[in-house]
Amino acid sequence: MVSANKAGGRGTVERRVLVWMCVLVAVNQLGFGGIVPSLALYANSFGVSASAIGLAVAIYGLARFAVAAPSGHLSDRFGRRPTLALGGLVTAIGNLWCALATSFPEFVIARFVAGAGAGLIITTGHIVLADITTPERRGRTLAIYQGVFIFAVGIGPYPGGLLAEHFGLAAPFYAYTLSGLATGSLAWFAVAETRDLAGAHRPADGGPRPSFITQAKLLAGQVGFVLVCLVGLLKAVARTGGLFSIIPLFASLRLGLGVSEIGLGLALGTVIGLIVAYPTGMLVDYFGRKAVIVPAIFLGGASMLFFCWAPSFAWFVAACLVWGLASSVGSAAPAAYAADSAPPGANAATMSLYRMVGDAGYVAGPILLGLIADLYEPEAALILSAILLAIVGVLFALFAPETYRGRRAPPP
Repeated sequence: MVSANKAGGRGTVERRVLVWMCVLVAVNQLGFGGIVPSLALYANSFGVSASAIGLAVAIYGLARFAVAAPSGHLSDRFGRRPTLALGGLVTAIGNLWCALATSFPEFVIARFVAGAGAGLIITTGHIVLADITTPERRGRTLAIYQGVFIFAVGIGPYPGGLLAEHFGLAAPFYAYTLSGLATGSLAWFAVAETRDLAGAHRPADGGPRPSFITQAKLLAGQVGFVLVCLVGLLKAVARTGGLFSIIPLFASLRLGLGVSEIGLGLALGTVIGLIVAYPTGMLVDYFGRKAVIVPAIFLGGASMLFFCWAPSFAWFVAACLVWGLASSVGSAAPAAYAADSAPPGANAATMSLYRMVGDAGYVAGPILLGLIADLYEPEAALILSAILLAIVGVLFALFAPETYRGRRAPPP
């Protein structure tokens, strides 16, 4: 294995790392997307309530939240590549356990292990992308990566739904086990180490790196970073509480759709997301981050309302298309904004904090929206998620400073 600092020119290294990270995230998230159509139904097969199903989703996010900060520490101490490989192995172990679980409590524990593996991969992946990018091209680079990420997550439900329909609800978890093993292998044998690229882990003054707590306090004093973390938090609430927990049950019970139809609808939503991914990254680099982040937030809220009022499969697919567009437009720009906010030498701390706050939404969303669905109606949960997104969109538009004004702006 040739480390990144011994490879050819920096540009060549960056391109190679980006290509292999896209392959890695595609393999990993294809497995994750495959369990989306059957996750709620599989949890429901244990005879539990909607809020308990929300717990099965939320525990995954709790694990990701718990390992976000340790992921940053591990990637700084041992390197990005070993941390990614470890994440693949833990992912495989957790999902195999999910498939073999014989009770709901055991399934929840297994979901926690699987979520820990996912947290290692996702957080470290963002750190790697922060290592290899500069503000001028960060939007496009992250857009390519996030486009592949979203496409794999979105296309995964279709084969996952077919697997569940023909081989049982546990089949997608076996597939995700293989995906996790492949992810770990790619990380270890194909992804170059980026820790030393352009002083990614060194402070500007060349002294020892401040502690994680010190770096966290510094970032907490940045209004823009706090607000972009809030954007990630509420997007995760809508995604995991709405799309992963409420919407599959809503589509099954209210619209009478099968698992494969739900998976097909979710997969189609990724097509438009893939189409607009790179153009969106160009907009982020040309017009600045806020010009893309704010409209994407409102579009995501609108998609929740479309799901809420969908009367047929055709309308369900239309809602999936709107969600896919919002996810693609609104994924690269916030990550670029967070990376822009990193002090010199603090890529790992910055991106792990950004991911940690987003993963808190992964925990809160399914539980909160699941309880609302139990107490009222599924529609009420989706409407609440739309309102929350609208509120954070207004706050970000009013108070978040621009971190990169884009190429259209005159030089300062």
